[in-house]
Amino acid sequence: MAMLNVRVDDHVYERLKEIAEDQGASLSEYVRDLLLEAVVPVDERSARHGDQPAPDSFSLRDRLTLSLLHRILARVLPEDAAGEDGDEEYQLNKAEILESGFTGQYWLEVAGFETELSKRDSDRVVDILDMFRIITFSIQRLLESGASIDEELLYSLSFRGFDHNDSLEAHMARYVAFLTRDGKHWTELLPQIEESDNGNSHMQVLDLYMRMLTEYRRIMDGRKNRYARDAYFLSLDELKRLSDAQTHPSNRGRR
Repeated sequence: MAMLNVRVDDHVYERLKEIAEDQGASLSEYVRDLLLEAVVPVDERSARHGDQPAPDSFSLRDRLTLSLLHRILARVLPEDAAGEDGDEEYQLNKAEILESGFTGQYWLEVAGFETELSKRDSDRVVDILDMFRIITFSIQRLLESGASIDEELLYSLSFRGFDHNDSLEAHMARYVAFLTRDGKHWTELLPQIEESDNGNSHMQVLDLYMRMLTEYRRIMDGRKNRYARDAYFLSLDELKRLSDAQTHPSNRGRR
């Protein structure tokens, strides 16, 4: 692995260090993530999530294609159509908007579309689900072996979903619902999702989960044999480390 040395002003170094601590990561880990983002383009983390803004313009090719699709749909819809595709008049109206170039009505083409959940944030959701899957399996194994785990620790290590009042976390919550609705993936987390108001944490938890993920990766990186049959199980001490990682670094050690 190549090394890169970078000189920065003292105030820049201190600020980077503060941000890294806020993220629950080391300075090198945080800077490495920033460099990866520069090399591998991802959507802006601060993008507003919700309805996709209407485009100011469509290319002529897009207008031709969309108009044709609306006209085809208008002809194949049943006469008594009343579903989400509307009726013949509705589809012909949308075709006319595109053909006439009425840009003020282009919002109809994207009504119901959401801004994209970036690849980075999508990966975060999957990583978080995988981490809680391992946590759940590890807890089950410990309990079956006769270990005693206090209720406070069990609660802190349960998956609580995401905050439905935060635009990004609400988008992540909908992604979780999409990923799990087939009843085949992350099924062990479904009871936890149901118990947490169907995956609504009622508080922002993404930063908390990211601090847990950072500690989880440290634990897994320290495995001598990652490919052993039971290498992914977490010990009670490791579970406590994940619980402790939820606390913001600036608040650790306080009572």
